Amino acid sequence: MGHVGRFQSVDAVRYRRATRVVVRTCRGLEVGEVLTAPENETEGTHADGAILRRMTVEDSLLEARLEKNRQEAYQACSLLLTEGNVPAVLIDVEHLFDGQGLFFYFLGEITPELEAYTEQLAGTYETEVKFRQFTETLIEGCGPDCGTEAAAGRGGCDSCSSCSVAAACAKPK
Repeated sequence: MGHVGRFQSVDAVRYRRATRVVVRTCRGLEVGEVLTAPENETEGTHADGAILRRMTVEDSLLEARLEKNRQEAYQACSLLLTEGNVPAVLIDVEHLFDGQGLFFYFLGEITPELEAYTEQLAGTYETEVKFRQFTETLIEGCGPDCGTEAAAGRGGCDSCSSCSVAAACAKPK
């Protein structure tokens, strides 16, 4: 759907226009694009969130996977509404980059019946995308103890260059 806001870089990097970034908003982690170079910010400038980093290759792969699955889940949710004779049109489904937020956008009036249906829609969406499994991978990395010495000998973090969250697994230097 797209939102515009002001974000401050957590590491004081000045990102150029059109740079794709991962941002923390009040909703959670999201993918964003820098629309303009930062202004000279003064003390007390309101920020809508923080720019955490430039999008990495791994981030882009995660985003592509989320988008592919979103299309399938959108169709499943639309079918559920049709089968339930709910007089609403689903126009978009959005899930946040961190897997913690799920938003449905409808055309028309939001009735109490539709509000009651959103939990069932979320369940249908979770089933189609296997979203919880994806979220656990994003949070935990390549498995239990990810990022620790305990995982190193089991082919875990010492070999997770292909892991979708390899950057999170990297041992501090």
